[in-house]
Amino acid sequence: MAINSFTLVEFAKAQVTSLDNQDRFEQLLQTLATVIECEAIALLALRGEVLKPLAIKGLTPDTLGRRFVISEHPRFAAICEAKEPVRFASSSPLPDPYDGLVADHPGDLPIHACMGLPLYFAERLIGILTFDSLKPNAFDDLGQDKLDAIAAIAAATLKIALTLDELEQRNSRSHLLMAELSQEAIARDGNELIGDSQAMVKLKQEVNLVAASPFSVLIQGETGVGKELIARRLHLQSSRADKPLVYVNCAALPENLIESELFGHVKGAFTGADKNRAGKFVLADGGTLFLDEVGELPLAAQSKLLRALQSNEIQPVGQDDIHYVDVRVIAATNRDLADEVSNGNFRADLFHRLSVYPVNIPPLRARNGDIALLAGYFVEQSRRKLGLQQLKIAKDVLPYLNAYHWPGNVRELEHVISRAALKASVNAKSPIVIINPIDCGELVRELAIDGTSSDEPKANPIQTQQFLLKPDESLKQATERFQSEMIRNTLSNHNGNWSAAARELNTDRANLTRLAKRLGINVTKQIS
Repeated sequence: MAINSFTLVEFAKAQVTSLDNQDRFEQLLQTLATVIECEAIALLALRGEVLKPLAIKGLTPDTLGRRFVISEHPRFAAICEAKEPVRFASSSPLPDPYDGLVADHPGDLPIHACMGLPLYFAERLIGILTFDSLKPNAFDDLGQDKLDAIAAIAAATLKIALTLDELEQRNSRSHLLMAELSQEAIARDGNELIGDSQAMVKLKQEVNLVAASPFSVLIQGETGVGKELIARRLHLQSSRADKPLVYVNCAALPENLIESELFGHVKGAFTGADKNRAGKFVLADGGTLFLDEVGELPLAAQSKLLRALQSNEIQPVGQDDIHYVDVRVIAATNRDLADEVSNGNFRADLFHRLSVYPVNIPPLRARNGDIALLAGYFVEQSRRKLGLQQLKIAKDVLPYLNAYHWPGNVRELEHVISRAALKASVNAKSPIVIINPIDCGELVRELAIDGTSSDEPKANPIQTQQFLLKPDESLKQATERFQSEMIRNTLSNHNGNWSAAARELNTDRANLTRLAKRLGINVTKQIS
């Protein structure tokens, strides 16, 4: 099968007319499928020590969310170390990273053909291209010239796409480009923003836009959406990336020690102050201060924080001297601070000082199509942590996950996948561990438009009835009413036990108590 001129012309035209990189990648794989007969093709980009799938054909959708550490996959390592195409013998003992991921063959792959092409541009490895066929020796007769041409076309396509991404980032961030080391750190340390939905594309654009600026950023979103992740991205993509990122959980600060924690104190300033201590502002000097759950700060502390933001001046407790600091502040909250200002719980001047550029993170239920990518990402993480050869999700798991409302958002999905992986591994009878719906537990489809299905849990009456808006009731009011009724009923079922209620609601106990406090829910115990 030669690569004829018509195929190349059509491919070149598609590359020019493609609207985005994903179109280019899919067109590349479509073209290769007409040239090389196989069941699966994948294009993966090199990100430091990790391979990131950019486009797949014939593999399960969650594959796109996986991040393959090269050192843990001998076949990938062999391809990356080679200068020429690598064909693996059908009898190769090396584990195949795609075992169980071929869409039309969910089980352990039988004897099959596997081939990988390292993609070089200017003598630098930028990615790989892989082919799998269920026909043994399917790639043995492919000529070297043909494979060299395919590798060159794929490398050029990948390089063009990466260059366009870089130019778009350069334009959106004016003059600043994130260093390559930072890019690799993001992939290596789990700071990548996973998702291709319209909501996530918009979020990534906003992050790229504001990261290079000196502006304060207020990150808003529900519990579990990834506010800390966005804060790390903003820091890593800023000119302060080589300086510290200092984290402060405002909800965990004792009210009488907030000033000391933020601004420091001198020895003898108060009982227990047995030595000088630098505050978080001093530790973050030159870098970024991340104030998580800033909406939990009491009003007295808010006024002191405002002064520091306005003048860049701090005064340690017990000291008359003023220190000048250069700190960029990023704040995050799951509260609606505008409402908190209206209710007198948050200072308006501090709110405007913090929200020079507000960034709103969409909830998982609004990220259409991202659950498969995130599930794949967390499945691969679980596989590594549990030391499994292969871990995959059954075909009917994704529809099950997509039907859930995810009140705990991405964090809840991560925990569901982790638990499911552990359950599936205990009962596994094959090196390929498969996560089935039963391993994911019973997920409640709350706020369903057409009511709940008959196979859902019946423990809580709120979970099994249609939840409708009352006359003149806003969505926010209805959501809070639903949350209040759900929490009250669950606490009642568990005799006021917060830990048991949190477990049933799949949320963190501290987050549950804070939410309950905001909703005016208290548990009182009597001694008789």
